Amino acid sequence: MRKRQASRNARRTREFEAFVAGAGGRLLHAATLLTAEPRTGNPRARRLLTAALAHTYAVWDRLHGEDPYDRARQYMAVRFARGAWHQHGGLGRTHLRGRSAPDGVLRHLTPQERLILVLRLYEGVAEEQAAALLGLPAERVRVICARAVATLLHPPREAAAPIAKVVPS
Repeated sequence: MRKRQASRNARRTREFEAFVAGAGGRLLHAATLLTAEPRTGNPRARRLLTAALAHTYAVWDRLHGEDPYDRARQYMAVRFARGAWHQHGGLGRTHLRGRSAPDGVLRHLTPQERLILVLRLYEGVAEEQAAALLGLPAERVRVICARAVATLLHPPREAAAPIAKVVPS
């Protein structure tokens, strides 16, 4: 009995390690896009990925043919949405309480816009699936995605650097 349990646990661990080896990089990139952190310094994205992988490992035996990548992505998206809600007072607000502003490629987007854009364009999740995952109407997801793409194509202008005063000598 113990040998069978040990064998099952070893198989489960090997399967999960193979999953992480194959999907970990893509999931980390998606998490980095969500958090709008640079690839070289992404502690929030790594925490998000770690939580998603831990959850996926915890439910590994109950997947029963379900795609573990989809499960990890769903968990990551929901956790990001909840975190953005608690940290920023909602998914649509852009102010950060005591935190530095994001500086990644998607820095001009709100957390909700980043989430929908990553799900729809980077991950290829269907509009209806993204809407169901986020509890939004499909039309709202379509509008937010279009607005996010427009912002990416035409980002707001950065503030000009202050001009130094020249003092005559």
